[in-house]
Amino acid sequence: MSPSSSRELETFFATWEQEAKRTTRLLASLPLDRYDFRPDEGGRSLGELAWHLAEIDGWFSHCITTGEFRRDAKVPDMERPRAVEALAPGYERVHRAAVERLRALKPEDLDRSMPFMGGTTMVIRDLLWYAMLHHAIHHRGQLTLMCRLAGGKGPGMYGPSREETAAMRAKAGA
Repeated sequence: MSPSSSRELETFFATWEQEAKRTTRLLASLPLDRYDFRPDEGGRSLGELAWHLAEIDGWFSHCITTGEFRRDAKVPDMERPRAVEALAPGYERVHRAAVERLRALKPEDLDRSMPFMGGTTMVIRDLLWYAMLHHAIHHRGQLTLMCRLAGGKGPGMYGPSREETAAMRAKAGA
């Protein structure tokens, strides 16, 4: 085991935790009466897309720890809530279980290859950082825009939102 692999795993968990906090803030800010909002007929509803963020954590962590990526994998405790106010607490619950599952990984596991979708293989490092974490960030960006389209005002992610900026300027007298 190299010290850099050990640090990388801890860096991943710390980064993932920060991103989970951002996701929880967004989920908690969604308009309560817009669960079924769809910007277009063929897309997911606000509630479905919001829950997909939990599905990403739950499904990837389950598949990595079982060693088998199957679209029909039965991840425990993953039933989608049917109300906006249940999405953030549900996500937090699924995320905590995912962290607990993946804490079993050892630094040497990062370089281990696993069968992935479509007959490909990926190393666990790439599954964690790209297939799981960046996938969630991508969908969180979609959800942020959908929140606005549904009449909500999502929080800033890596800087203040428009409303947060206006409030800071007003407080500063600018």
